[in-house]
Amino acid sequence: MSRTVQCRKHKKELEGLERAPYPGPKGEAIFATISKQAWQEWLNHQTMIINEKRLNLMEASTQSFLAEEFEKFMDDGDYERPEGYVPEEK
Repeated sequence: MSRTVQCRKHKKELEGLERAPYPGPKGEAIFATISKQAWQEWLNHQTMIINEKRLNLMEASTQSFLAEEFEKFMDDGDYERPEGYVPEEK
């Protein structure tokens, strides 16, 4: 049986990640509080932002920006969306 977590984004019990996505405390926090579904949604959204804004992942400012956007995304804050973006209906 797969492990479940109380998902920070969706506010309900969902299937958890199989392993921490990063080493260290940040990865462990994600592993403990982010569902597999929310993580995949973030990866898709992050890819869209990177492509639309033509971000350079080697730049520290881009990494900081994405870290901030991750926090906003998971807390349903006012996160970055590409111009004209309309989310899918669930």
